[in-house]
Amino acid sequence: MICFILVLFGFFLLVKGSDFLVDGSSDIAKRLNIPTIVIGMTIVAIGTSLPELVVSTKAAIENHSDIAIGNIVGSNITNLLLILGLCAIIKPLIFTKETIKYENIFMIFTTFLLSFLGINCVEGKMNMITRSEGILLLSFAFLFIIYNLYMAIHKNNDTKIERDSKRKNILFSISGIIIGIISLKIGGDLVVDNVSLIASYLGISEKIISLTLVAFSTSLPELITSVSATRRGEIEMAIGNIIGSNIFNILLIIGLAAFINPIQYASSYNKDMLLLLFSTIIFSIYPLIGEKKKMTRKEGILFLVIYLFYVISLVY
Repeated sequence: MICFILVLFGFFLLVKGSDFLVDGSSDIAKRLNIPTIVIGMTIVAIGTSLPELVVSTKAAIENHSDIAIGNIVGSNITNLLLILGLCAIIKPLIFTKETIKYENIFMIFTTFLLSFLGINCVEGKMNMITRSEGILLLSFAFLFIIYNLYMAIHKNNDTKIERDSKRKNILFSISGIIIGIISLKIGGDLVVDNVSLIASYLGISEKIISLTLVAFSTSLPELITSVSATRRGEIEMAIGNIIGSNIFNILLIIGLAAFINPIQYASSYNKDMLLLLFSTIIFSIYPLIGEKKKMTRKEGILFLVIYLFYVISLVY
């Protein structure tokens, strides 16, 4: 019970820590006259993935490969099926031309790439995501950031991120960044260490806990951000947050974790990866069928039903 309470407290620190870090970084970026859209496509997109980043890299360092992989695979499944499903039920999601032609395709590519790297043989090692493969993933993450910056400048998009009209004191912003980093460090330690203890005590595999409890909890920033954006009618932000988070989860987080310490990929994850790849492809097909450029409420309900059956199958 104490371990469980510490895990919940760790999740709280992860969510609040990412909030502090994103807000502080965003305010300083505005002071430096960095365009708001660039802030949204970089700082906020990566910021909502910070809990996954901390948990997976911490798990990789301590050789908890199941948590490192399960957290990302589970989070991406949660992002697509649960969060976008909820958003589509609240309000049908309208896709931009760029999202349909480029970003959805790139998300499919990154998901397939993770599947391939997990099962291929490199340097005589089977089912291992090596340091060289981590560098490959990080390189694609860098290219994706460059793409976002180019699109933001090229389109001259007027999308804005709502912030306080009053600018915060610079020291307050810096303090927020420091508090955020410390909270993420402590929260990550609490989650990884105590999840391992709970799994061992209950005889439940780290894979199951990481695919469910850990994945859902580290996806809370995406859930809050996307649902709130959908309710305000900012559909593009809601979709972009999930697509960006799913791509960064694989390229940046798995890439960094594997670079720090090669990750062992268990073949038992193949079924979960197939579901993730299937869901990603279906999500990308939605705007091309039925109501063009839309994900409807019915399609959102279908995603929620699939997610429910997935979680039940894991527990069963």
